[in-house]
Amino acid sequence: MKLNKNTTISLTQKTALLRRQLLAGFAASAVLPASFALSKKATSAVVAPVPAWPTKPVRIIVGFPAGSSPDMLARLLTEPLAKAFGQPFIIENKPGAGGNIGVDLVAKATDEHTLGVNINGPLTSAKQLYSKLPFDPVRDLRPISLIASSPLLLVGAASLPANTLPELMVYAKAQGDKLNYGSVGAGSGAHLAMELFKSQSGITPTHIPYPGYAQVITAMIGKQVDLGFMVPSAAVAQAKAGRVKLFAVSTSARSTLLPELPTVAEGASLPKFDAAVWNGIFAQASMPEATAKRIAEEVAKIVRTPDIRQRLFDQGWQALGTAPEGLALRMQADTALWGGVIAKTGTKLD
Repeated sequence: MKLNKNTTISLTQKTALLRRQLLAGFAASAVLPASFALSKKATSAVVAPVPAWPTKPVRIIVGFPAGSSPDMLARLLTEPLAKAFGQPFIIENKPGAGGNIGVDLVAKATDEHTLGVNINGPLTSAKQLYSKLPFDPVRDLRPISLIASSPLLLVGAASLPANTLPELMVYAKAQGDKLNYGSVGAGSGAHLAMELFKSQSGITPTHIPYPGYAQVITAMIGKQVDLGFMVPSAAVAQAKAGRVKLFAVSTSARSTLLPELPTVAEGASLPKFDAAVWNGIFAQASMPEATAKRIAEEVAKIVRTPDIRQRLFDQGWQALGTAPEGLALRMQADTALWGGVIAKTGTKLD
């Protein structure tokens, strides 16, 4: 019923109208709180601000000295990250304990302005290798991005009579522990890759640890070392000069760097063999997930630019730049893989 100032209504009509108005008011008051709460929640979800980051210079702690692969990758990131975020990104090299010192500093940081770049070992196998590791990679770190990965090359002395991986397998099985292999230290990727190869292939070369790849390749050229898994940058030039032989790549797929080289899986008929070295960027666990995702997005942009991708390729690295989940999954998979090898060999570093 529509009313105006000239309308005349009876008492009965007034009573009915008042009743309808009261009922409508009660209904509205019953619905309002839920509607208001829903509207408030939706509004808050839409407009919630992403925490401002960074608010000061950012440290990137590298667990190895200048010239190492994590140092090289970190230096490729610093300038583009500074431009993207408007704050300086400063590298601090903190070498020692196979990269563990650097990772521990990141794990114990509390300012959310400390990042780490490191190889896979401290983020995966270190927990099994050290009984008193001062950090837990899963509990204490926030994965950000798997920056890049590289195959290892199965390298042999030029004096070996074998020229192909099948020939090497026959020769190595006949020689038993008379053959040896070099690595860049107990628990390193090169060491664990060879132990994985031994466990699957049945060959039994003796391990000789060295401080670095330069020493391994020098010993191999000098006929003191027979075999070894090495990063491409340590071996390719020497192989081209005829000083060593390349037999295979460690990854499940052939490398674009050396496409003519077979994988261990195909050359030795070991379909489950797959090993790689990689570098990741990470932070302390308290860093907000949204911040980690923002950094990962920028890292992906940087390493996928043609110039950076080519520079990585020339050093034997495949640019990846994954989301945080990509690094987390790789850490989980490699922890299981190398944990099995370590348990079988009984390797401990403390």
